[in-house]
Amino acid sequence: MTPDFLVTHSGGFHADELLSSVVLTRLFPRARLVRSRAAEWLTPGADRIIYDVGGAYDAAKGIFDHHQRGAPLREDGQPYSSFGLIWKHFGRDYLAASGIPEDHVETLHASFDAGFVLPVDLVDNGALSPSVAGPLAGLTLPVLLETLKPVFDDTDPEADDRSFMAALAIARSVVEAQLGTSAAKLRAEGLVRKAIADAGEGHILELPMGMPFRPAIVKAGADHLLFVVHPRDNDWCITGIRRADEGFELRADLPAAWAGLTGKELEDVCGVEGASFCHNGRFIAAAKTRDAILAMAKLALKEAQSSAQTTAAKQ
Repeated sequence: MTPDFLVTHSGGFHADELLSSVVLTRLFPRARLVRSRAAEWLTPGADRIIYDVGGAYDAAKGIFDHHQRGAPLREDGQPYSSFGLIWKHFGRDYLAASGIPEDHVETLHASFDAGFVLPVDLVDNGALSPSVAGPLAGLTLPVLLETLKPVFDDTDPEADDRSFMAALAIARSVVEAQLGTSAAKLRAEGLVRKAIADAGEGHILELPMGMPFRPAIVKAGADHLLFVVHPRDNDWCITGIRRADEGFELRADLPAAWAGLTGKELEDVCGVEGASFCHNGRFIAAAKTRDAILAMAKLALKEAQSSAQTTAAKQ
């Protein structure tokens, strides 16, 4: 359907209809956004999509509410808000319209639903409280979006609609940035998989640029990899690979003798011309050229393997 109107309720607003509006206004940019509780607007018709209001959920009729008795639930029993319903029915088209490659649409639709849409659904239905975030509760997205509502003593009759449109622009930026980051991670995964294949049994992974690499390494079962090297704007760097999603323990640290050194001092200690920096935490180092960073990587690998052998011999 190509609606002429996108209809949601007037008055105060919440994250779910704001985020639903992000999706729908992207798909149907010529449709007029109407905020009303008038019966004539809440009557389903071929010219409109109604969401977060209307007391019914019927995708065929274009109405997507979740406040009524018998409101829709996910297959696992968790509740939908209007955002979840709109994402379920229009999310794939939104991703395609946003330029997401066809072979990434399903993966991204599911991951965004689980990591972004579902939490909004749960908070809107009272099934999850932002208070679980502790001191960060006031910084959760649903709470932040609601802070954009007019204050209680703003008597301007246009205040709600004006605030809604201002909040919509912010919500749009958040959704687009989140999806852009997720899409980039999928692109990176393909590049990392190729680099892993090129590395073979080697312990050093060379990438064409900086990118998220750990998820692809874990997914590929490439436990033999210890270090990653890649170019940056004006130099090259080597980084360690974290052992787990949480925490900072690495599969292998850079040499202790390099910690906190820069320039000539680092060159003298490691014996590599062009070595320029090593973080005191020994998880990243830099060099001026590819040859220099690869030389540093080989030295770091040799020390890491020697340390591992020593530890094994003591056990």
